[in-house]
Parts: sequence; structure tokens; C-alpha cells
Amino acid sequence: MTYQIAQLSQKNALIIADDWRYNDEYAFYNMNEDPEDYEEIISPNLRADHYFQVTTDNNQLVGFFALDSGNNSEQVEVGLGLRPDETGKGKGLEFLQLILKFIKNNYSFSEVALDVAEFNVRAQKVYAKAGFMSQKKHTQETNKSIYPFILMTRKL
Repeated sequence: MTYQIAQLSQKNALIIADDWRYNDEYAFYNMNEDPEDYEEIISPNLRADHYFQVTTDNNQLVGFFALDSGNNSEQVEVGLGLRPDETGKGKGLEFLQLILKFIKNNYSFSEVALDVAEFNVRAQKVYAKAGFMSQKKHTQETNKSIYPFILMTRKL
């Protein structure tokens, strides 16, 4: 199957924000859990050109990602999401590799960073298989509370 990457459309942003629901502890990633994340993804002005959609060749939305470099020209942080019914099926590594290839082909960053919730061991394993290394544990305010996260990075 081939995939296309494009700027996240408003239609797909609303599908992700309003319709995608993860189960059990992964409900942490539902967009409505964090008002700031929700507003950012549904607002064209806030998401600007930082959000991308990943679709199949028949235009089926399978995931999204956001890129944030802040003022850093060397490192970009990636936030990503795979459609809920596609998670836990061994598709994460291929999805992540697609994103990494896109970054390498379209930007000049030398390093990619991911911030992953400490409880999400499943994602940490995928990131490690893709060459990411744990750098540090820290806490982050999100979802109306403070949670432990792990920063993982890899060179491109």
C-alpha cells in the first residue's frame, strides 16, 4: 500500500479531534482530553503548516503528525497519532519510518525528538526499534494535570 502525506485538511482535523477515540489507558491521547491540543488541531491558524495527514492511495486517513522545531534549526520534535483502529497491530514502525523519511526528504534537521508518556511502553518499543534513544524523564502539564514523560531522540 502506498501512502500520501499532505498538510492536514480541516475535514481530517475535525475527524481526528472529534471522532478518534482510543481505548483504556490510551484514552489519554483523545484530543478532547486536553483543551489546548484540541484547539490547536481544529484551528487552521494554530496548526498553521505544522500538521500533516497520512492517507492511503484511496484517500483513507490513517494518521497524522505535527512538527515543531521552535527556534532550533538542528532538531525537530514530532507528535504523531495513528488511527485508533490501526493501533496495536504492528503498524507503528512503518508509520514512524514514513514520517522520518518525509522529514529527511523535506527538511534539513539532523535530529528528531519524541516526547512519549511514560506509561506508553508500546510506543517506546516502536521508537526504540526505529533507533530512538531515551534521553531523560521529565514531567509535563497536559490533560489538566502533570504526567511523567520520556524524551527520546535519534539522528537522521
